[in-house]
Amino acid sequence: MDSFIIAALALCSLTAPALGDKGTSKARSCSDIRQFYSGKGFHLDGVPQSEISGEHLRVCPQGYTCCTSEMEDNLITLSRHEMERLLREAGRSLQTSLTGQHKAFDGYFMELLNRSALALDETFTATYGLLYIQISQVFSDLYTELRQYYRGNNVNLEEVINEFWARLMEKLFQQANKQYVIGEDYLECVSKQMETLRPFGDTPRVMKTTLTSTLVAARFFVQGLQVSGDVVRKVSQPQLIPECWRALMRMTYCPHCRGMASARPCPNYCSNVMKGCLANQADLNTEWRHLAETMMQVADRLDGPSGVDTVLLSLPSRISEAMLNMQDNLMTINSRLIQTCGNLREGGTSSTGVDEATKRGRVPAVDQMETSSSKMDKLVSDVTVRLRDLQSYWVSLPALLCSDRVATGTGAEEKCWNGMSRARYLPEVMGDGLASQINNPEVEIDITKPDMTIRQQIMQLKIMTHRLKNALNGQDVDFQDTSDDVSGSGSGMCTEETCSRGPRLIEPVTERPIRYRNPPENEKVKSSANHNLPCVATYLTPLLLLLLRR
Repeated sequence: MDSFIIAALALCSLTAPALGDKGTSKARSCSDIRQFYSGKGFHLDGVPQSEISGEHLRVCPQGYTCCTSEMEDNLITLSRHEMERLLREAGRSLQTSLTGQHKAFDGYFMELLNRSALALDETFTATYGLLYIQISQVFSDLYTELRQYYRGNNVNLEEVINEFWARLMEKLFQQANKQYVIGEDYLECVSKQMETLRPFGDTPRVMKTTLTSTLVAARFFVQGLQVSGDVVRKVSQPQLIPECWRALMRMTYCPHCRGMASARPCPNYCSNVMKGCLANQADLNTEWRHLAETMMQVADRLDGPSGVDTVLLSLPSRISEAMLNMQDNLMTINSRLIQTCGNLREGGTSSTGVDEATKRGRVPAVDQMETSSSKMDKLVSDVTVRLRDLQSYWVSLPALLCSDRVATGTGAEEKCWNGMSRARYLPEVMGDGLASQINNPEVEIDITKPDMTIRQQIMQLKIMTHRLKNALNGQDVDFQDTSDDVSGSGSGMCTEETCSRGPRLIEPVTERPIRYRNPPENEKVKSSANHNLPCVATYLTPLLLLLLRR
């Protein structure tokens, strides 16, 4: 028996070192992650000096690791803050561009209105003299109302234009017949004959059509730029779900915990993480595209022969032509008004001299039209390029955020980080939007609970698009939503088809890491003396039993 024990001990002593050749080597140092972790602003208290067993990990693979549970939690929070910062920066860049376009157009439209008003004042003073001074309030009121409408105030543009022509007719009639006493009731009767007498010819109808169409388009185009910027601002301050935080941490920092700091995420892996995190933002795509397309159509209308600069800068000459038309037909107009409204009673003052004033000459068209058109051409060209570029912004955002962090180059697909190890990423890439994430293997997300802030922004985009489409027809019509689904287009709500698929087939990432089949041999956790303890115990156990029996 003694010889048997001696032989067994000798066999164990010879075999154990051979089997534990790697196991007897020291555990891998954690110096790299300690330096990295400290560089991120964290204290090194509790950070291992060398690898420890990873059974405590809830996000990263549970092999040997340099990360504790506290480190994992800190890196999850860091991942969240970094992602939110990236989204804010991307949104700020887009918002700055849209704000710049808004300021350029808004400033130019106001400049055109002010130039038109100034040109009318200067030319009418030179042309009509005292007559213009006495009725100038009619013109200043017109431009004030036009500015108010453009600024978005509750002004009925057609009523403003109709009221302008009616008041102008009253004032000109009053000034032409100042030797008579004309009461308010008589003037009201005069203004009611506008449609019948047409003292200004066809100018009021043409001006109402062109000016309304132009200002409606300008007003809603600038509003569209403002709404777009507001949507970007609100959506770029997201409340990312905890599942997203963990997925980002697993993709970004788990390689550090495993001693693979140089490993970069597989492209498709990164895409699935980002598509899951930004699923709600991607649902903006449909209405965002519709708005951009409609704004490009409206921008095209703002330019050209009947563009906003041409219409606004030609107002003085058009109004002057209309006044001359009334003067040319003043005797006929007076006669018909007296027949309709009654005889005039003498007792007024001397005439202002409408006839003499209108004979001084015609008001020339503003001679800066060519310069204005060039500026408008450039504004429209710039904004069209920008709108076309940002059409796919929300669905291209995941690729944008992945572009500088994923593995690239020859053989990268085989050596990239797939969430578990350096190996090819096998799952397919998910589609865009909330509903498409039902089987996302990286981010578990409830597709029946959309982000309501984003749903509200989808509705704002839809309302703005509706207004712009009406603006293309010269109409200022408020949006009426008749749909039952107030969440907006592409809401990602659970449809009968998607809900019938049943529960998800993957396990939640918070419970245990996702594992892929056949991990590469070179990625198995390397060496620790503990790995060979079962071998030694196998030999020693029967020896101890024999000794006890003796």
